[in-house]
Amino acid sequence: MKQSRLMSLVESVANVIVGYGVAVVTQILIFPIFGLHTTLAQNLKMGAVFTVVSIARSFALRRLFEALRMRQGRPRPRVTSRTKARFNPRFLP
Repeated sequence: MKQSRLMSLVESVANVIVGYGVAVVTQILIFPIFGLHTTLAQNLKMGAVFTVVSIARSFALRRLFEALRMRQGRPRPRVTSRTKARFNPRFLP
């Protein structure tokens, strides 16, 4: 079954939120090991910067791979009722 656009958005937002939390917690745990001592506010700000950079990187790579796919002339696979029938017996005519 294909994921709806709304659920794709929800997944993306959840991914960003979890990534931000992981970045902040990692900084709090790892920075002192390297002699870096920062406040919680500084960690939150750095986590935000890392999150924005991560989103930009992910977007750029996605667009790059889409451009490569288009250059190769390979159309994106389409899901039709006939395709569904091949993989799911309940879609048989």
